Amino acid sequence: MIPISAAFFALAALKVAVCLDNGLARTPPMGWMHWQRFRCLVDCDIYPDECISEKLFRAMADHMVSDGYLAAGYEYVMIDDCWADKERDAKGRLQPDPDRFPSGIKNLSDYIHGKGLKFGMYADYGLRTCAGYPGSLLYLERDADTFAEWEVDYLKFDGCYSDWQFIDKGYIQMGKYLNATGRPIVYSCSWPAYQEPNGMQSNYTSLAETCNLWRNWDDIDDGWNNVTEILDWFSSNQDRLAPFSAPGHWNDPDMLIIGNYGLSLEQSKAQMAIWSIMAAPLIMSVDLRTIRPEFRDILLNRDVIAVNQDPLGVMGKLILKRKNIDIWTKPLSDTADGRSRVAIGLMSHRVDGYPYRIGFTLGELNITSPRGFNLKDLFDENLKHPVYSDSEKIYVRVKPTGGTLLVATSLK
Repeated sequence: MIPISAAFFALAALKVAVCLDNGLARTPPMGWMHWQRFRCLVDCDIYPDECISEKLFRAMADHMVSDGYLAAGYEYVMIDDCWADKERDAKGRLQPDPDRFPSGIKNLSDYIHGKGLKFGMYADYGLRTCAGYPGSLLYLERDADTFAEWEVDYLKFDGCYSDWQFIDKGYIQMGKYLNATGRPIVYSCSWPAYQEPNGMQSNYTSLAETCNLWRNWDDIDDGWNNVTEILDWFSSNQDRLAPFSAPGHWNDPDMLIIGNYGLSLEQSKAQMAIWSIMAAPLIMSVDLRTIRPEFRDILLNRDVIAVNQDPLGVMGKLILKRKNIDIWTKPLSDTADGRSRVAIGLMSHRVDGYPYRIGFTLGELNITSPRGFNLKDLFDENLKHPVYSDSEKIYVRVKPTGGTLLVATSLK
């Protein structure tokens, strides 16, 4: 079986002892957020069904329940930027745009909670948000108290219009204020996304002590090139990032863009596969009212979600590159009868117009067992037979710029 040493578990126990322990995000958070699909669309006269408004979030909450997303584990409905009024109220509190959120944020929070879902909000550490709305720089404690009063369950805290070299200090302070409210709020930080692209390596020990998850790199855009650029950065930095992925704190490569405009069906499988291998948060950003069934099926694939939500919380790594196809692996928790399991994600960079038949052995991936493995393809049944030794060649056909996900389970 794949070796997991006693030293690894000792290190993991040490990490838990020094990391944020608010009892939240024990597996990567799953939910829906508006930004990638709806951006800062605020003209409700021209776009009444797409503008950032309470109507939009109520509709998404309805579909999260009726279309099976909540049942599959997607539990958060989250507002990103552009929800606020341009000015704070007379008491210095954040307030929503009165035309787009006439019922108020607490009312919307109650509606989402009434559906059995959890509610997430957006704020920014700087003087202004990225879209120019009021920031939290001089109001950290007041904003933390406001979010608690609104019964927010998840806060995405951005970092526009702040000094990226010292941004971590503000995030640490906001984390203390959030904890002081007594409200359990998942804390999503963004300070690496401002430091790392500027050539500064973030302090991930401090991040893990402060935040439940953190955006490491640039925003994702709705295109395959952007997905691969993000994964190139993560794989190049995986050895320093992976030790900080564990229950309660996660690296975040940004939202799932499956079902929008930029990814094909096969590219969508690839994003879902590698995000799951990486133990990344699964935060959808798509119009749930109009998503095509074949893309919805990818998002709702229970076997793939189980890889992402595996309780070990290990961040998978890129292990092998062959014929312009990346192969990632991720150790999973053992089966109930003690058999070891490993997820294997394949992602193709090939653009030659036909499915490429790639061959590899489990031994090449450092996956070994004296009795061999049963292999299951979580998207398609394209394996010749289900049982392989660690030295037997496995052949998988991977479609151009596509991907798939396998799980190898050792035999007794």
